[in-house]
Amino acid sequence: MRLGMAFAATSLAVFMTTASPAFAQKAGGTLHISHRENPPSASIHEEATISVVSTFMAAFNNLVVFDPKEKTNSPDHIIGDLADSWSWDASKTKLTFKLHPGVKWHDGKPFTAKDVKCTFDAVDGADAKSDLVRKSPRKIWYQNVKDITVNGDLEVTFELKRPQSSLLSMLASGYSPIYACHANGREMRTKPIGTGPFKVTEFKRNEVIKLVKNKDYFKKGKPYLDAIEWKIVPNRSTRMLGFQSGQFDMTFDSDVSFPMLKDVMDQKKDAVCEARATAVSSNILINRDAPPFNNPEIRRAMVDTIDVKAFSQILSQGHDLDGAAMLPPPAGKWGMPKEMLATLPGHAADVEKSRAEARKIMEKLGYSASNPLKIKIATRNIAIYRDPAVILIDQLKKVYIEGDLEPIDSSVWYNKIAKKDYQLGMNLTGVAVDDPDVNFYENYYSTSERNYTGYNNPEVDKLIDQQSAETDVDKRKKLVWEIEKKLAEDVARPTIGYNVANTCWDPKVKGVNLQVNSIYNGWRFEDYWLDK
Repeated sequence: MRLGMAFAATSLAVFMTTASPAFAQKAGGTLHISHRENPPSASIHEEATISVVSTFMAAFNNLVVFDPKEKTNSPDHIIGDLADSWSWDASKTKLTFKLHPGVKWHDGKPFTAKDVKCTFDAVDGADAKSDLVRKSPRKIWYQNVKDITVNGDLEVTFELKRPQSSLLSMLASGYSPIYACHANGREMRTKPIGTGPFKVTEFKRNEVIKLVKNKDYFKKGKPYLDAIEWKIVPNRSTRMLGFQSGQFDMTFDSDVSFPMLKDVMDQKKDAVCEARATAVSSNILINRDAPPFNNPEIRRAMVDTIDVKAFSQILSQGHDLDGAAMLPPPAGKWGMPKEMLATLPGHAADVEKSRAEARKIMEKLGYSASNPLKIKIATRNIAIYRDPAVILIDQLKKVYIEGDLEPIDSSVWYNKIAKKDYQLGMNLTGVAVDDPDVNFYENYYSTSERNYTGYNNPEVDKLIDQQSAETDVDKRKKLVWEIEKKLAEDVARPTIGYNVANTCWDPKVKGVNLQVNSIYNGWRFEDYWLDK
């Protein structure tokens, strides 16, 4: 394994590789990758999991993307995709894109500015009749969009209600592809039509997903691969054996935990492995509108038993990052400093002291070791969800809360929690872009579809709007930290830690450049090639 930079400020033994050297790329070959589960659909705009984005991003293009050659997603590293150029007006409320000419959809029909408009009109609900998007988990990203106007086939303008610097970063996310106006929603969920470097030819549930080279791709000379084949293997140990034996050229993203890494490297000594902060947090969903967690005292007792260091040691041998709502520095730009973090509920240095206080609360409410509060803890039935859920159950016992694990199939997980059909949930939340607007609006704003806990605080909503409009970075950071503090004190959605994990690939796979502050934006695969 090649070693690279580490996040020294967080004492992480995080191994990084540099991007593959600039060899002469070879065309041809099929890239074989393991997949952890059956994706709920192929429609990126309708889903909220890396299981969909990593698999189907290669079929699409965005207006703009984060530069795939850069290591960090940043507003300073955004390049054109379907857009050749873009510009703001003087008021910073109109963003105009000039589009690349001659782009065709996979079925041969021309791409135009109308496709851009109909995509985001469907996403933000402006076109209620569209069946392209029947559910829209990131609808709230675009609540500040007043209108989208088309000026001919190759120009489109987003008009905002107020300035919002995060818009371009949101459009650069892997979650923001452009859909074909002439397609229907059913097609987009099963065998989507895109403009991207690869076409989806097969989506066989619980078996395989195949994409083949788009020979008419508008970026000349790309892609280099002939095809990508994702084989669905629900058991993680089986996936690792498949990689070690050469069945797979690459593991699923961040699938190799630190406890598993040594064995993978021992069995496949030429493997290239890279660890990175995923911008995915382990967090606790709380149904605060139903007993017993409609009682704020029980919510506080529950969070006061959390030992984030124990989670990190067990799950990642100490590599996970301790943070609040935002990805902590240095991996993240916006998270609060360590000294502030240590003052928040659930992040106490003296866990035993906070647990003693939690037991007093529970005893006052009539609970004890012989009379525990019995609850169910729901989680997705995949290893990276189940593992922290088991640790949570153990820690809750220390404050007289007895939890039974309730594993839920991924195909119904999001509907279940959206309907609030749970008591407590162990969840993983990925933030597509390291920007407060993306995280706060999506997960904590009162009207968001992905505010799964039903958290509703008008003061916090106001602060979220305020930080979104703030153009001074230092002033915005202070507002962000104020929001993080308030969310923790309200036990809105307790953050246990931000995951750090490994992705591995065979050395013949070239062009890999995993980005360190999000796992959601780098899966176009147009720069990958096989040296064999």
